[in-house]
Order: sequence, then structure tokens, then C-alpha cells
Amino acid sequence: MAFDLRVLRQIGAVLYEIPTSFREEMRVPARLYADATILEAAAQDESLEQLANVAWLPGIVGYALAMPDIHQGYGFPIGGVAATDTRDGVISPGGVGYDINCGVRLLSTNLDVGEVRAQLPALMDAITAAIPAGLGREGSISLQKGGLTEAMEGGAQWAVGAGYGEREDVEHCEERGRMAGAGAGAVSVKARERGRDQLGTLGSGNHFVELGEVAEVYDEKSADAFGLRPGQLVLQVHSGSRGLGHQVCTDSVRRFQDVARREGYKLPDRELVCAPLQSEEGQEYLAAMSAAANFAWANRQIMTHMLRRALENVLAGGARRMRLKVVYDAAHNVAKLERHEVGGRPLELCVHRKGATRAFPPGHPAVPEDYRAVGQPVLVPGDMGTASYVLRGTETAMRESFGSCCHGAGRKLSRAAAKRQVNAQELRQRLESLGIIVRAGSNAGLAEEAPDAYKDIHRVVDVVHSAGLALRVAQLRPVGVMKG
Repeated sequence: MAFDLRVLRQIGAVLYEIPTSFREEMRVPARLYADATILEAAAQDESLEQLANVAWLPGIVGYALAMPDIHQGYGFPIGGVAATDTRDGVISPGGVGYDINCGVRLLSTNLDVGEVRAQLPALMDAITAAIPAGLGREGSISLQKGGLTEAMEGGAQWAVGAGYGEREDVEHCEERGRMAGAGAGAVSVKARERGRDQLGTLGSGNHFVELGEVAEVYDEKSADAFGLRPGQLVLQVHSGSRGLGHQVCTDSVRRFQDVARREGYKLPDRELVCAPLQSEEGQEYLAAMSAAANFAWANRQIMTHMLRRALENVLAGGARRMRLKVVYDAAHNVAKLERHEVGGRPLELCVHRKGATRAFPPGHPAVPEDYRAVGQPVLVPGDMGTASYVLRGTETAMRESFGSCCHGAGRKLSRAAAKRQVNAQELRQRLESLGIIVRAGSNAGLAEEAPDAYKDIHRVVDVVHSAGLALRVAQLRPVGVMKG
């Protein structure tokens, strides 16, 4: 049953609000950044109901928020953002998701696509050979107990120290690739076992490695700061914490059912299960989630090392030696302790971003020093047949969305519906006719990720740009895609 859009009030050109009168349990209003087309699409699944449910969370401040890539998720909608007061608020695994720190890393090269166009098939073959992909696939790196603990507590910094990459790689990672407060001891034996052999692997679903070209630059000052120029060869890596993160979420959701009963929470949706942040259970989840986030950063760092070696081997003896640099690495599914101003007062908050990304402004101390004049890079990958965007964070985002922005195009078809509607072989031929080289483990997996399954990335970015949450810097066009 479609959501009744008459409930919403339009309070800005691209901002809509579900008032607290919609449901007695709502503690704050719920807001959605959208245009008319995105709004109509959101009404067709349960995402707006889920957004209203998020506004129930004990200790929530300001608003429950959703970005224009909104679609139905577990507990929170994908694209959901909520901030709870760290003193008396809760933390909710549904506000983070099962793939903890599923995120994207953008890598730039010193080469133009035109220089290597003839080698693109060989580059894609090398990427496919270097990075194991698919459901449950194991990598070549098997960690014993001590190494796994170090990966969970050290993140990308541990990986570089272990020989996987260069010291400069972590300087352009969110949190420098390591969440403080990670506690490997809070991660269950089962979660450890699921993750032990999965470092350096892509996974399945919407995870990908993509070769791209900087197709357009909108903001030369920011693009120059990020090291981006028209025609440049770039890469994106989209992956997360694999089975380890999934199990951390599973363990916590089960445990929090008992906590919710103990605390007397009347949940509008059992998937929104939560615990007081300051409780023993809340603190242990935060420690385990941070450990899983570090595992994901270590994973993307190891894949960066593998990609660097694979591409260098293919291009060895070329006119110029290839150099691969990390532009930025951003988390999409995480809860973080941050300071924000609410109602004129600075508060320490637990900011849940579920399929949303940070968008911090110029001058913020968490932005890498060499980017601080322009703001944090905001990475918004699109579908494999259209485009992706690099944006930059703003003060408006800090005021209105707890420094948050969209994380991608957002699905409009479920995976099952995409498989029913899309002929994978025809899709492959269509993409190759556009000059996009495709590598996928299966036709079913390719069909699930068809461009037709996603919202229009240009429309989504138009909304956040118009709202001022993040501003366009550059557009990237895919030339080669490996899907998990």
C-alpha cells in the first residue's frame, strides 16, 4: 500500500516533512530531501513509514532524516540519518546496517584514459584476477587470531604497516582509516570466523571495482585540491566488512531484543531494536561496530594494494609509470560520536548514517588538511552504466543534516524484480556498446545491478546540490566495471 503523500508538508524547494502529528510515538519530525519524482518513488515501498519510525528513537534530536537515494531497508530506510544524544539516547544496529562501513574509495592516477584505452580490457582482466569477488569468496590473506585482532583495531593503518600500501594512503581516509574505540574483544567468535579469510575480497551484491574517466569538472578549485582533471583515469572500490560485519549486526540485533524488553521500549518496528548508548550492551555494540568498520577499511586498503600492483604490471613499459593515489575513502554505514550544534547548543551525538555519507565543510578539523580550504570530498557512486559524482561538504549540511549527504543513486527495483525484468546478456551488450567493459561473476548478479534498477543519479545529485548539503565538483563516467 502506497504512503499517503498528503501527510507531508513541503518546507523547502527539495525538502519535505512528516510532522509529529502523523504518529503519536514520533518524538521529532521526519524530513526527506527529494524532488517530486523521487517523492513518488519513495511512496511505493515502506521507506517513508520506516523514516517516521526512526523519529521514535529515544534521545533522538532535531529530525529523522532521509536523503534522495531513499529506499526500504532494515529498520532504518537506506539513506537514513538520525542523531541521538549520547547522554540519554540509544544506538540502533538498524541505523548502521548489516554491511558495517560499506563504503567507497576513490583512487586517481596520473594517466589519461586516452593513453591506456587499448589496454582497458587487459586492465579489467588484471583487476578481476587480483580481487576475489562473489558471495563468501575467500582471499589469499588468512589471518590468525593476533592478526585479525590487529586488523579490527588498526584498520587501514594496520594494513599499511603490514605492507599493504603506502603511508600516504591513510591520510585521505575518513578517520584516517581507523575508528577510535574499536574493541576486538566485543566481536564474537562466529563473526571472527566469518571474516578471517575475507580481507582483500570484494563481496557480492552492489559491491564493485570501477575504472572511470573524469568526464566533467564543475568546480576547478576543489577538483584541483582533490587532484582531479578532465580525461583522467580513476578507480572506485565499493566494499565493506564482509561476513564479519554482517555477523556483528546479527549478534547485536538478537541481543538487543532482550534489552528492549528490559527497558520497556514499545517498538514501532522490531527491526528498529536498540539499546541505551551508555548501557553495557550499547557500549559493546559500539566497540564491535567500530572494529568491523576498521576491518572494512583494512579490506579496502588491501584491495588498493592489490590493484596498484595489478595495474602497474599491465602498464609496465608504458610511456609513463602509473601512480595510484587515494583521493578519499568514505564510510556509508556507520554510527559515530560527533559534536553538532542543535538549537544553538553544542551536543555530543551518536550520528547514525545508514546508506548515507559524511559531508563535512571547509575548515572542519576532521577534513584532511590539504582539503580543508574546500571541504571534505563526498563520493556518490551511481549505476554502472551512467555516472558517479564527486561533491564537497558544506556548512549547510552541518546545520541541517548533521554533516550528512546521499551515498549513491538508490535502488528503485528490488534485486528479485531486476532479475525478472532484465536480460543480463542484452544488458552486457548494451553496456559494451557504450564503451563500458563488464566483468561479472554471474548473469544473475549482473542483472540485479542493472542501471534500470537504480534511480537517476543526476536527479539525486541535483537534489543535494540544490539543498546545499554538498556541491558538485566532478562527474565520473565508467569505462570498465567488475561486479561482485
